[in-house]
Amino acid sequence: MKFAILAPGHIAQSMAKAVSSIEKVERYAVASRDYARAKEFAGQWGFEHAYGSYEEMLKDPAIELVYVASPHSHHYQHAKMCLEYGKHVLLEKAFTVNAAQAEELIRLSQERGLLLAEAMWTRYMPSRKMIDDLIEGGAVGEVTSLTANLGFPMLHKERLREPALAGGALLDVGIYPITFALTVFHGEVSKIDTTAVLSPEGVDWMDSISLTFEDGKLAVLNSSMIGHMDCKGIVHGSEGYLEVLGINNCTEIRVFNGKHEMTAAYKVPEQINGYEYEALSCIRAIEEGRTECEEMPHKETLRVMRLMDTIRAKWGMKFPCE
Repeated sequence: MKFAILAPGHIAQSMAKAVSSIEKVERYAVASRDYARAKEFAGQWGFEHAYGSYEEMLKDPAIELVYVASPHSHHYQHAKMCLEYGKHVLLEKAFTVNAAQAEELIRLSQERGLLLAEAMWTRYMPSRKMIDDLIEGGAVGEVTSLTANLGFPMLHKERLREPALAGGALLDVGIYPITFALTVFHGEVSKIDTTAVLSPEGVDWMDSISLTFEDGKLAVLNSSMIGHMDCKGIVHGSEGYLEVLGINNCTEIRVFNGKHEMTAAYKVPEQINGYEYEALSCIRAIEEGRTECEEMPHKETLRVMRLMDTIRAKWGMKFPCE
């Protein structure tokens, strides 16, 4: 499958590394607003063609699947452009700035019969099923609550500092604790309590979110772009608790009993870097004529986007592009 990358930034490097080892992927094209940058990226990762504009690349009829890796603020514009040129799209998370943009893109993809998938890589990883199987198998008894944290000092990244680029912790790292909660607890959220520390520019430096579910379960989530967090997810149950090391790229899952004794530990399978799972899922979906990936269906993308819209509204945080 002829694969293209739109916006060859840092995260695109990881995707390029992953697809370099997938036999079904033909590294076909890269586009940047700076031709020299596209050419350098193409040479580094073995892509056949480099383009100095996104439109020029998308006019190439050979391209089948485009990975969009631009800043959050431009996801809607760039994904829509790809769909209008008849390309299948793997769109980096956060999917869009808000749910309204997500709804429009999904409608367009379904109208045109094109795949549109969110690159929330943790949804596609083997660790996701491992966690589900342990919980469903009663490893910690009846689950009652969970906590999840993710944070790194990232003030050096312009795209996270700038409101015009839909910056802040929530859309970049906060989405991981939220996703962790929604993949463990499948019920509807009945109440959201949240607070955030905003930067002078008006984006969230760090935030705390408590989600109460209709069935009485509780998720307490924290994220930050100014300090290190433990990056763990802990699922509490009536017989013990389950500890997930690295909620943004799980390395190990540990099970503890009620006496805080570790009773089991599970390493995840070896991987290229984790990005390969979402690329392979997209290929399967396209081959089967589907417009969404089963690991990350559109309804789940919309569920997360609507939740983040509500959270930002509680903070009074709105982006210039909205």
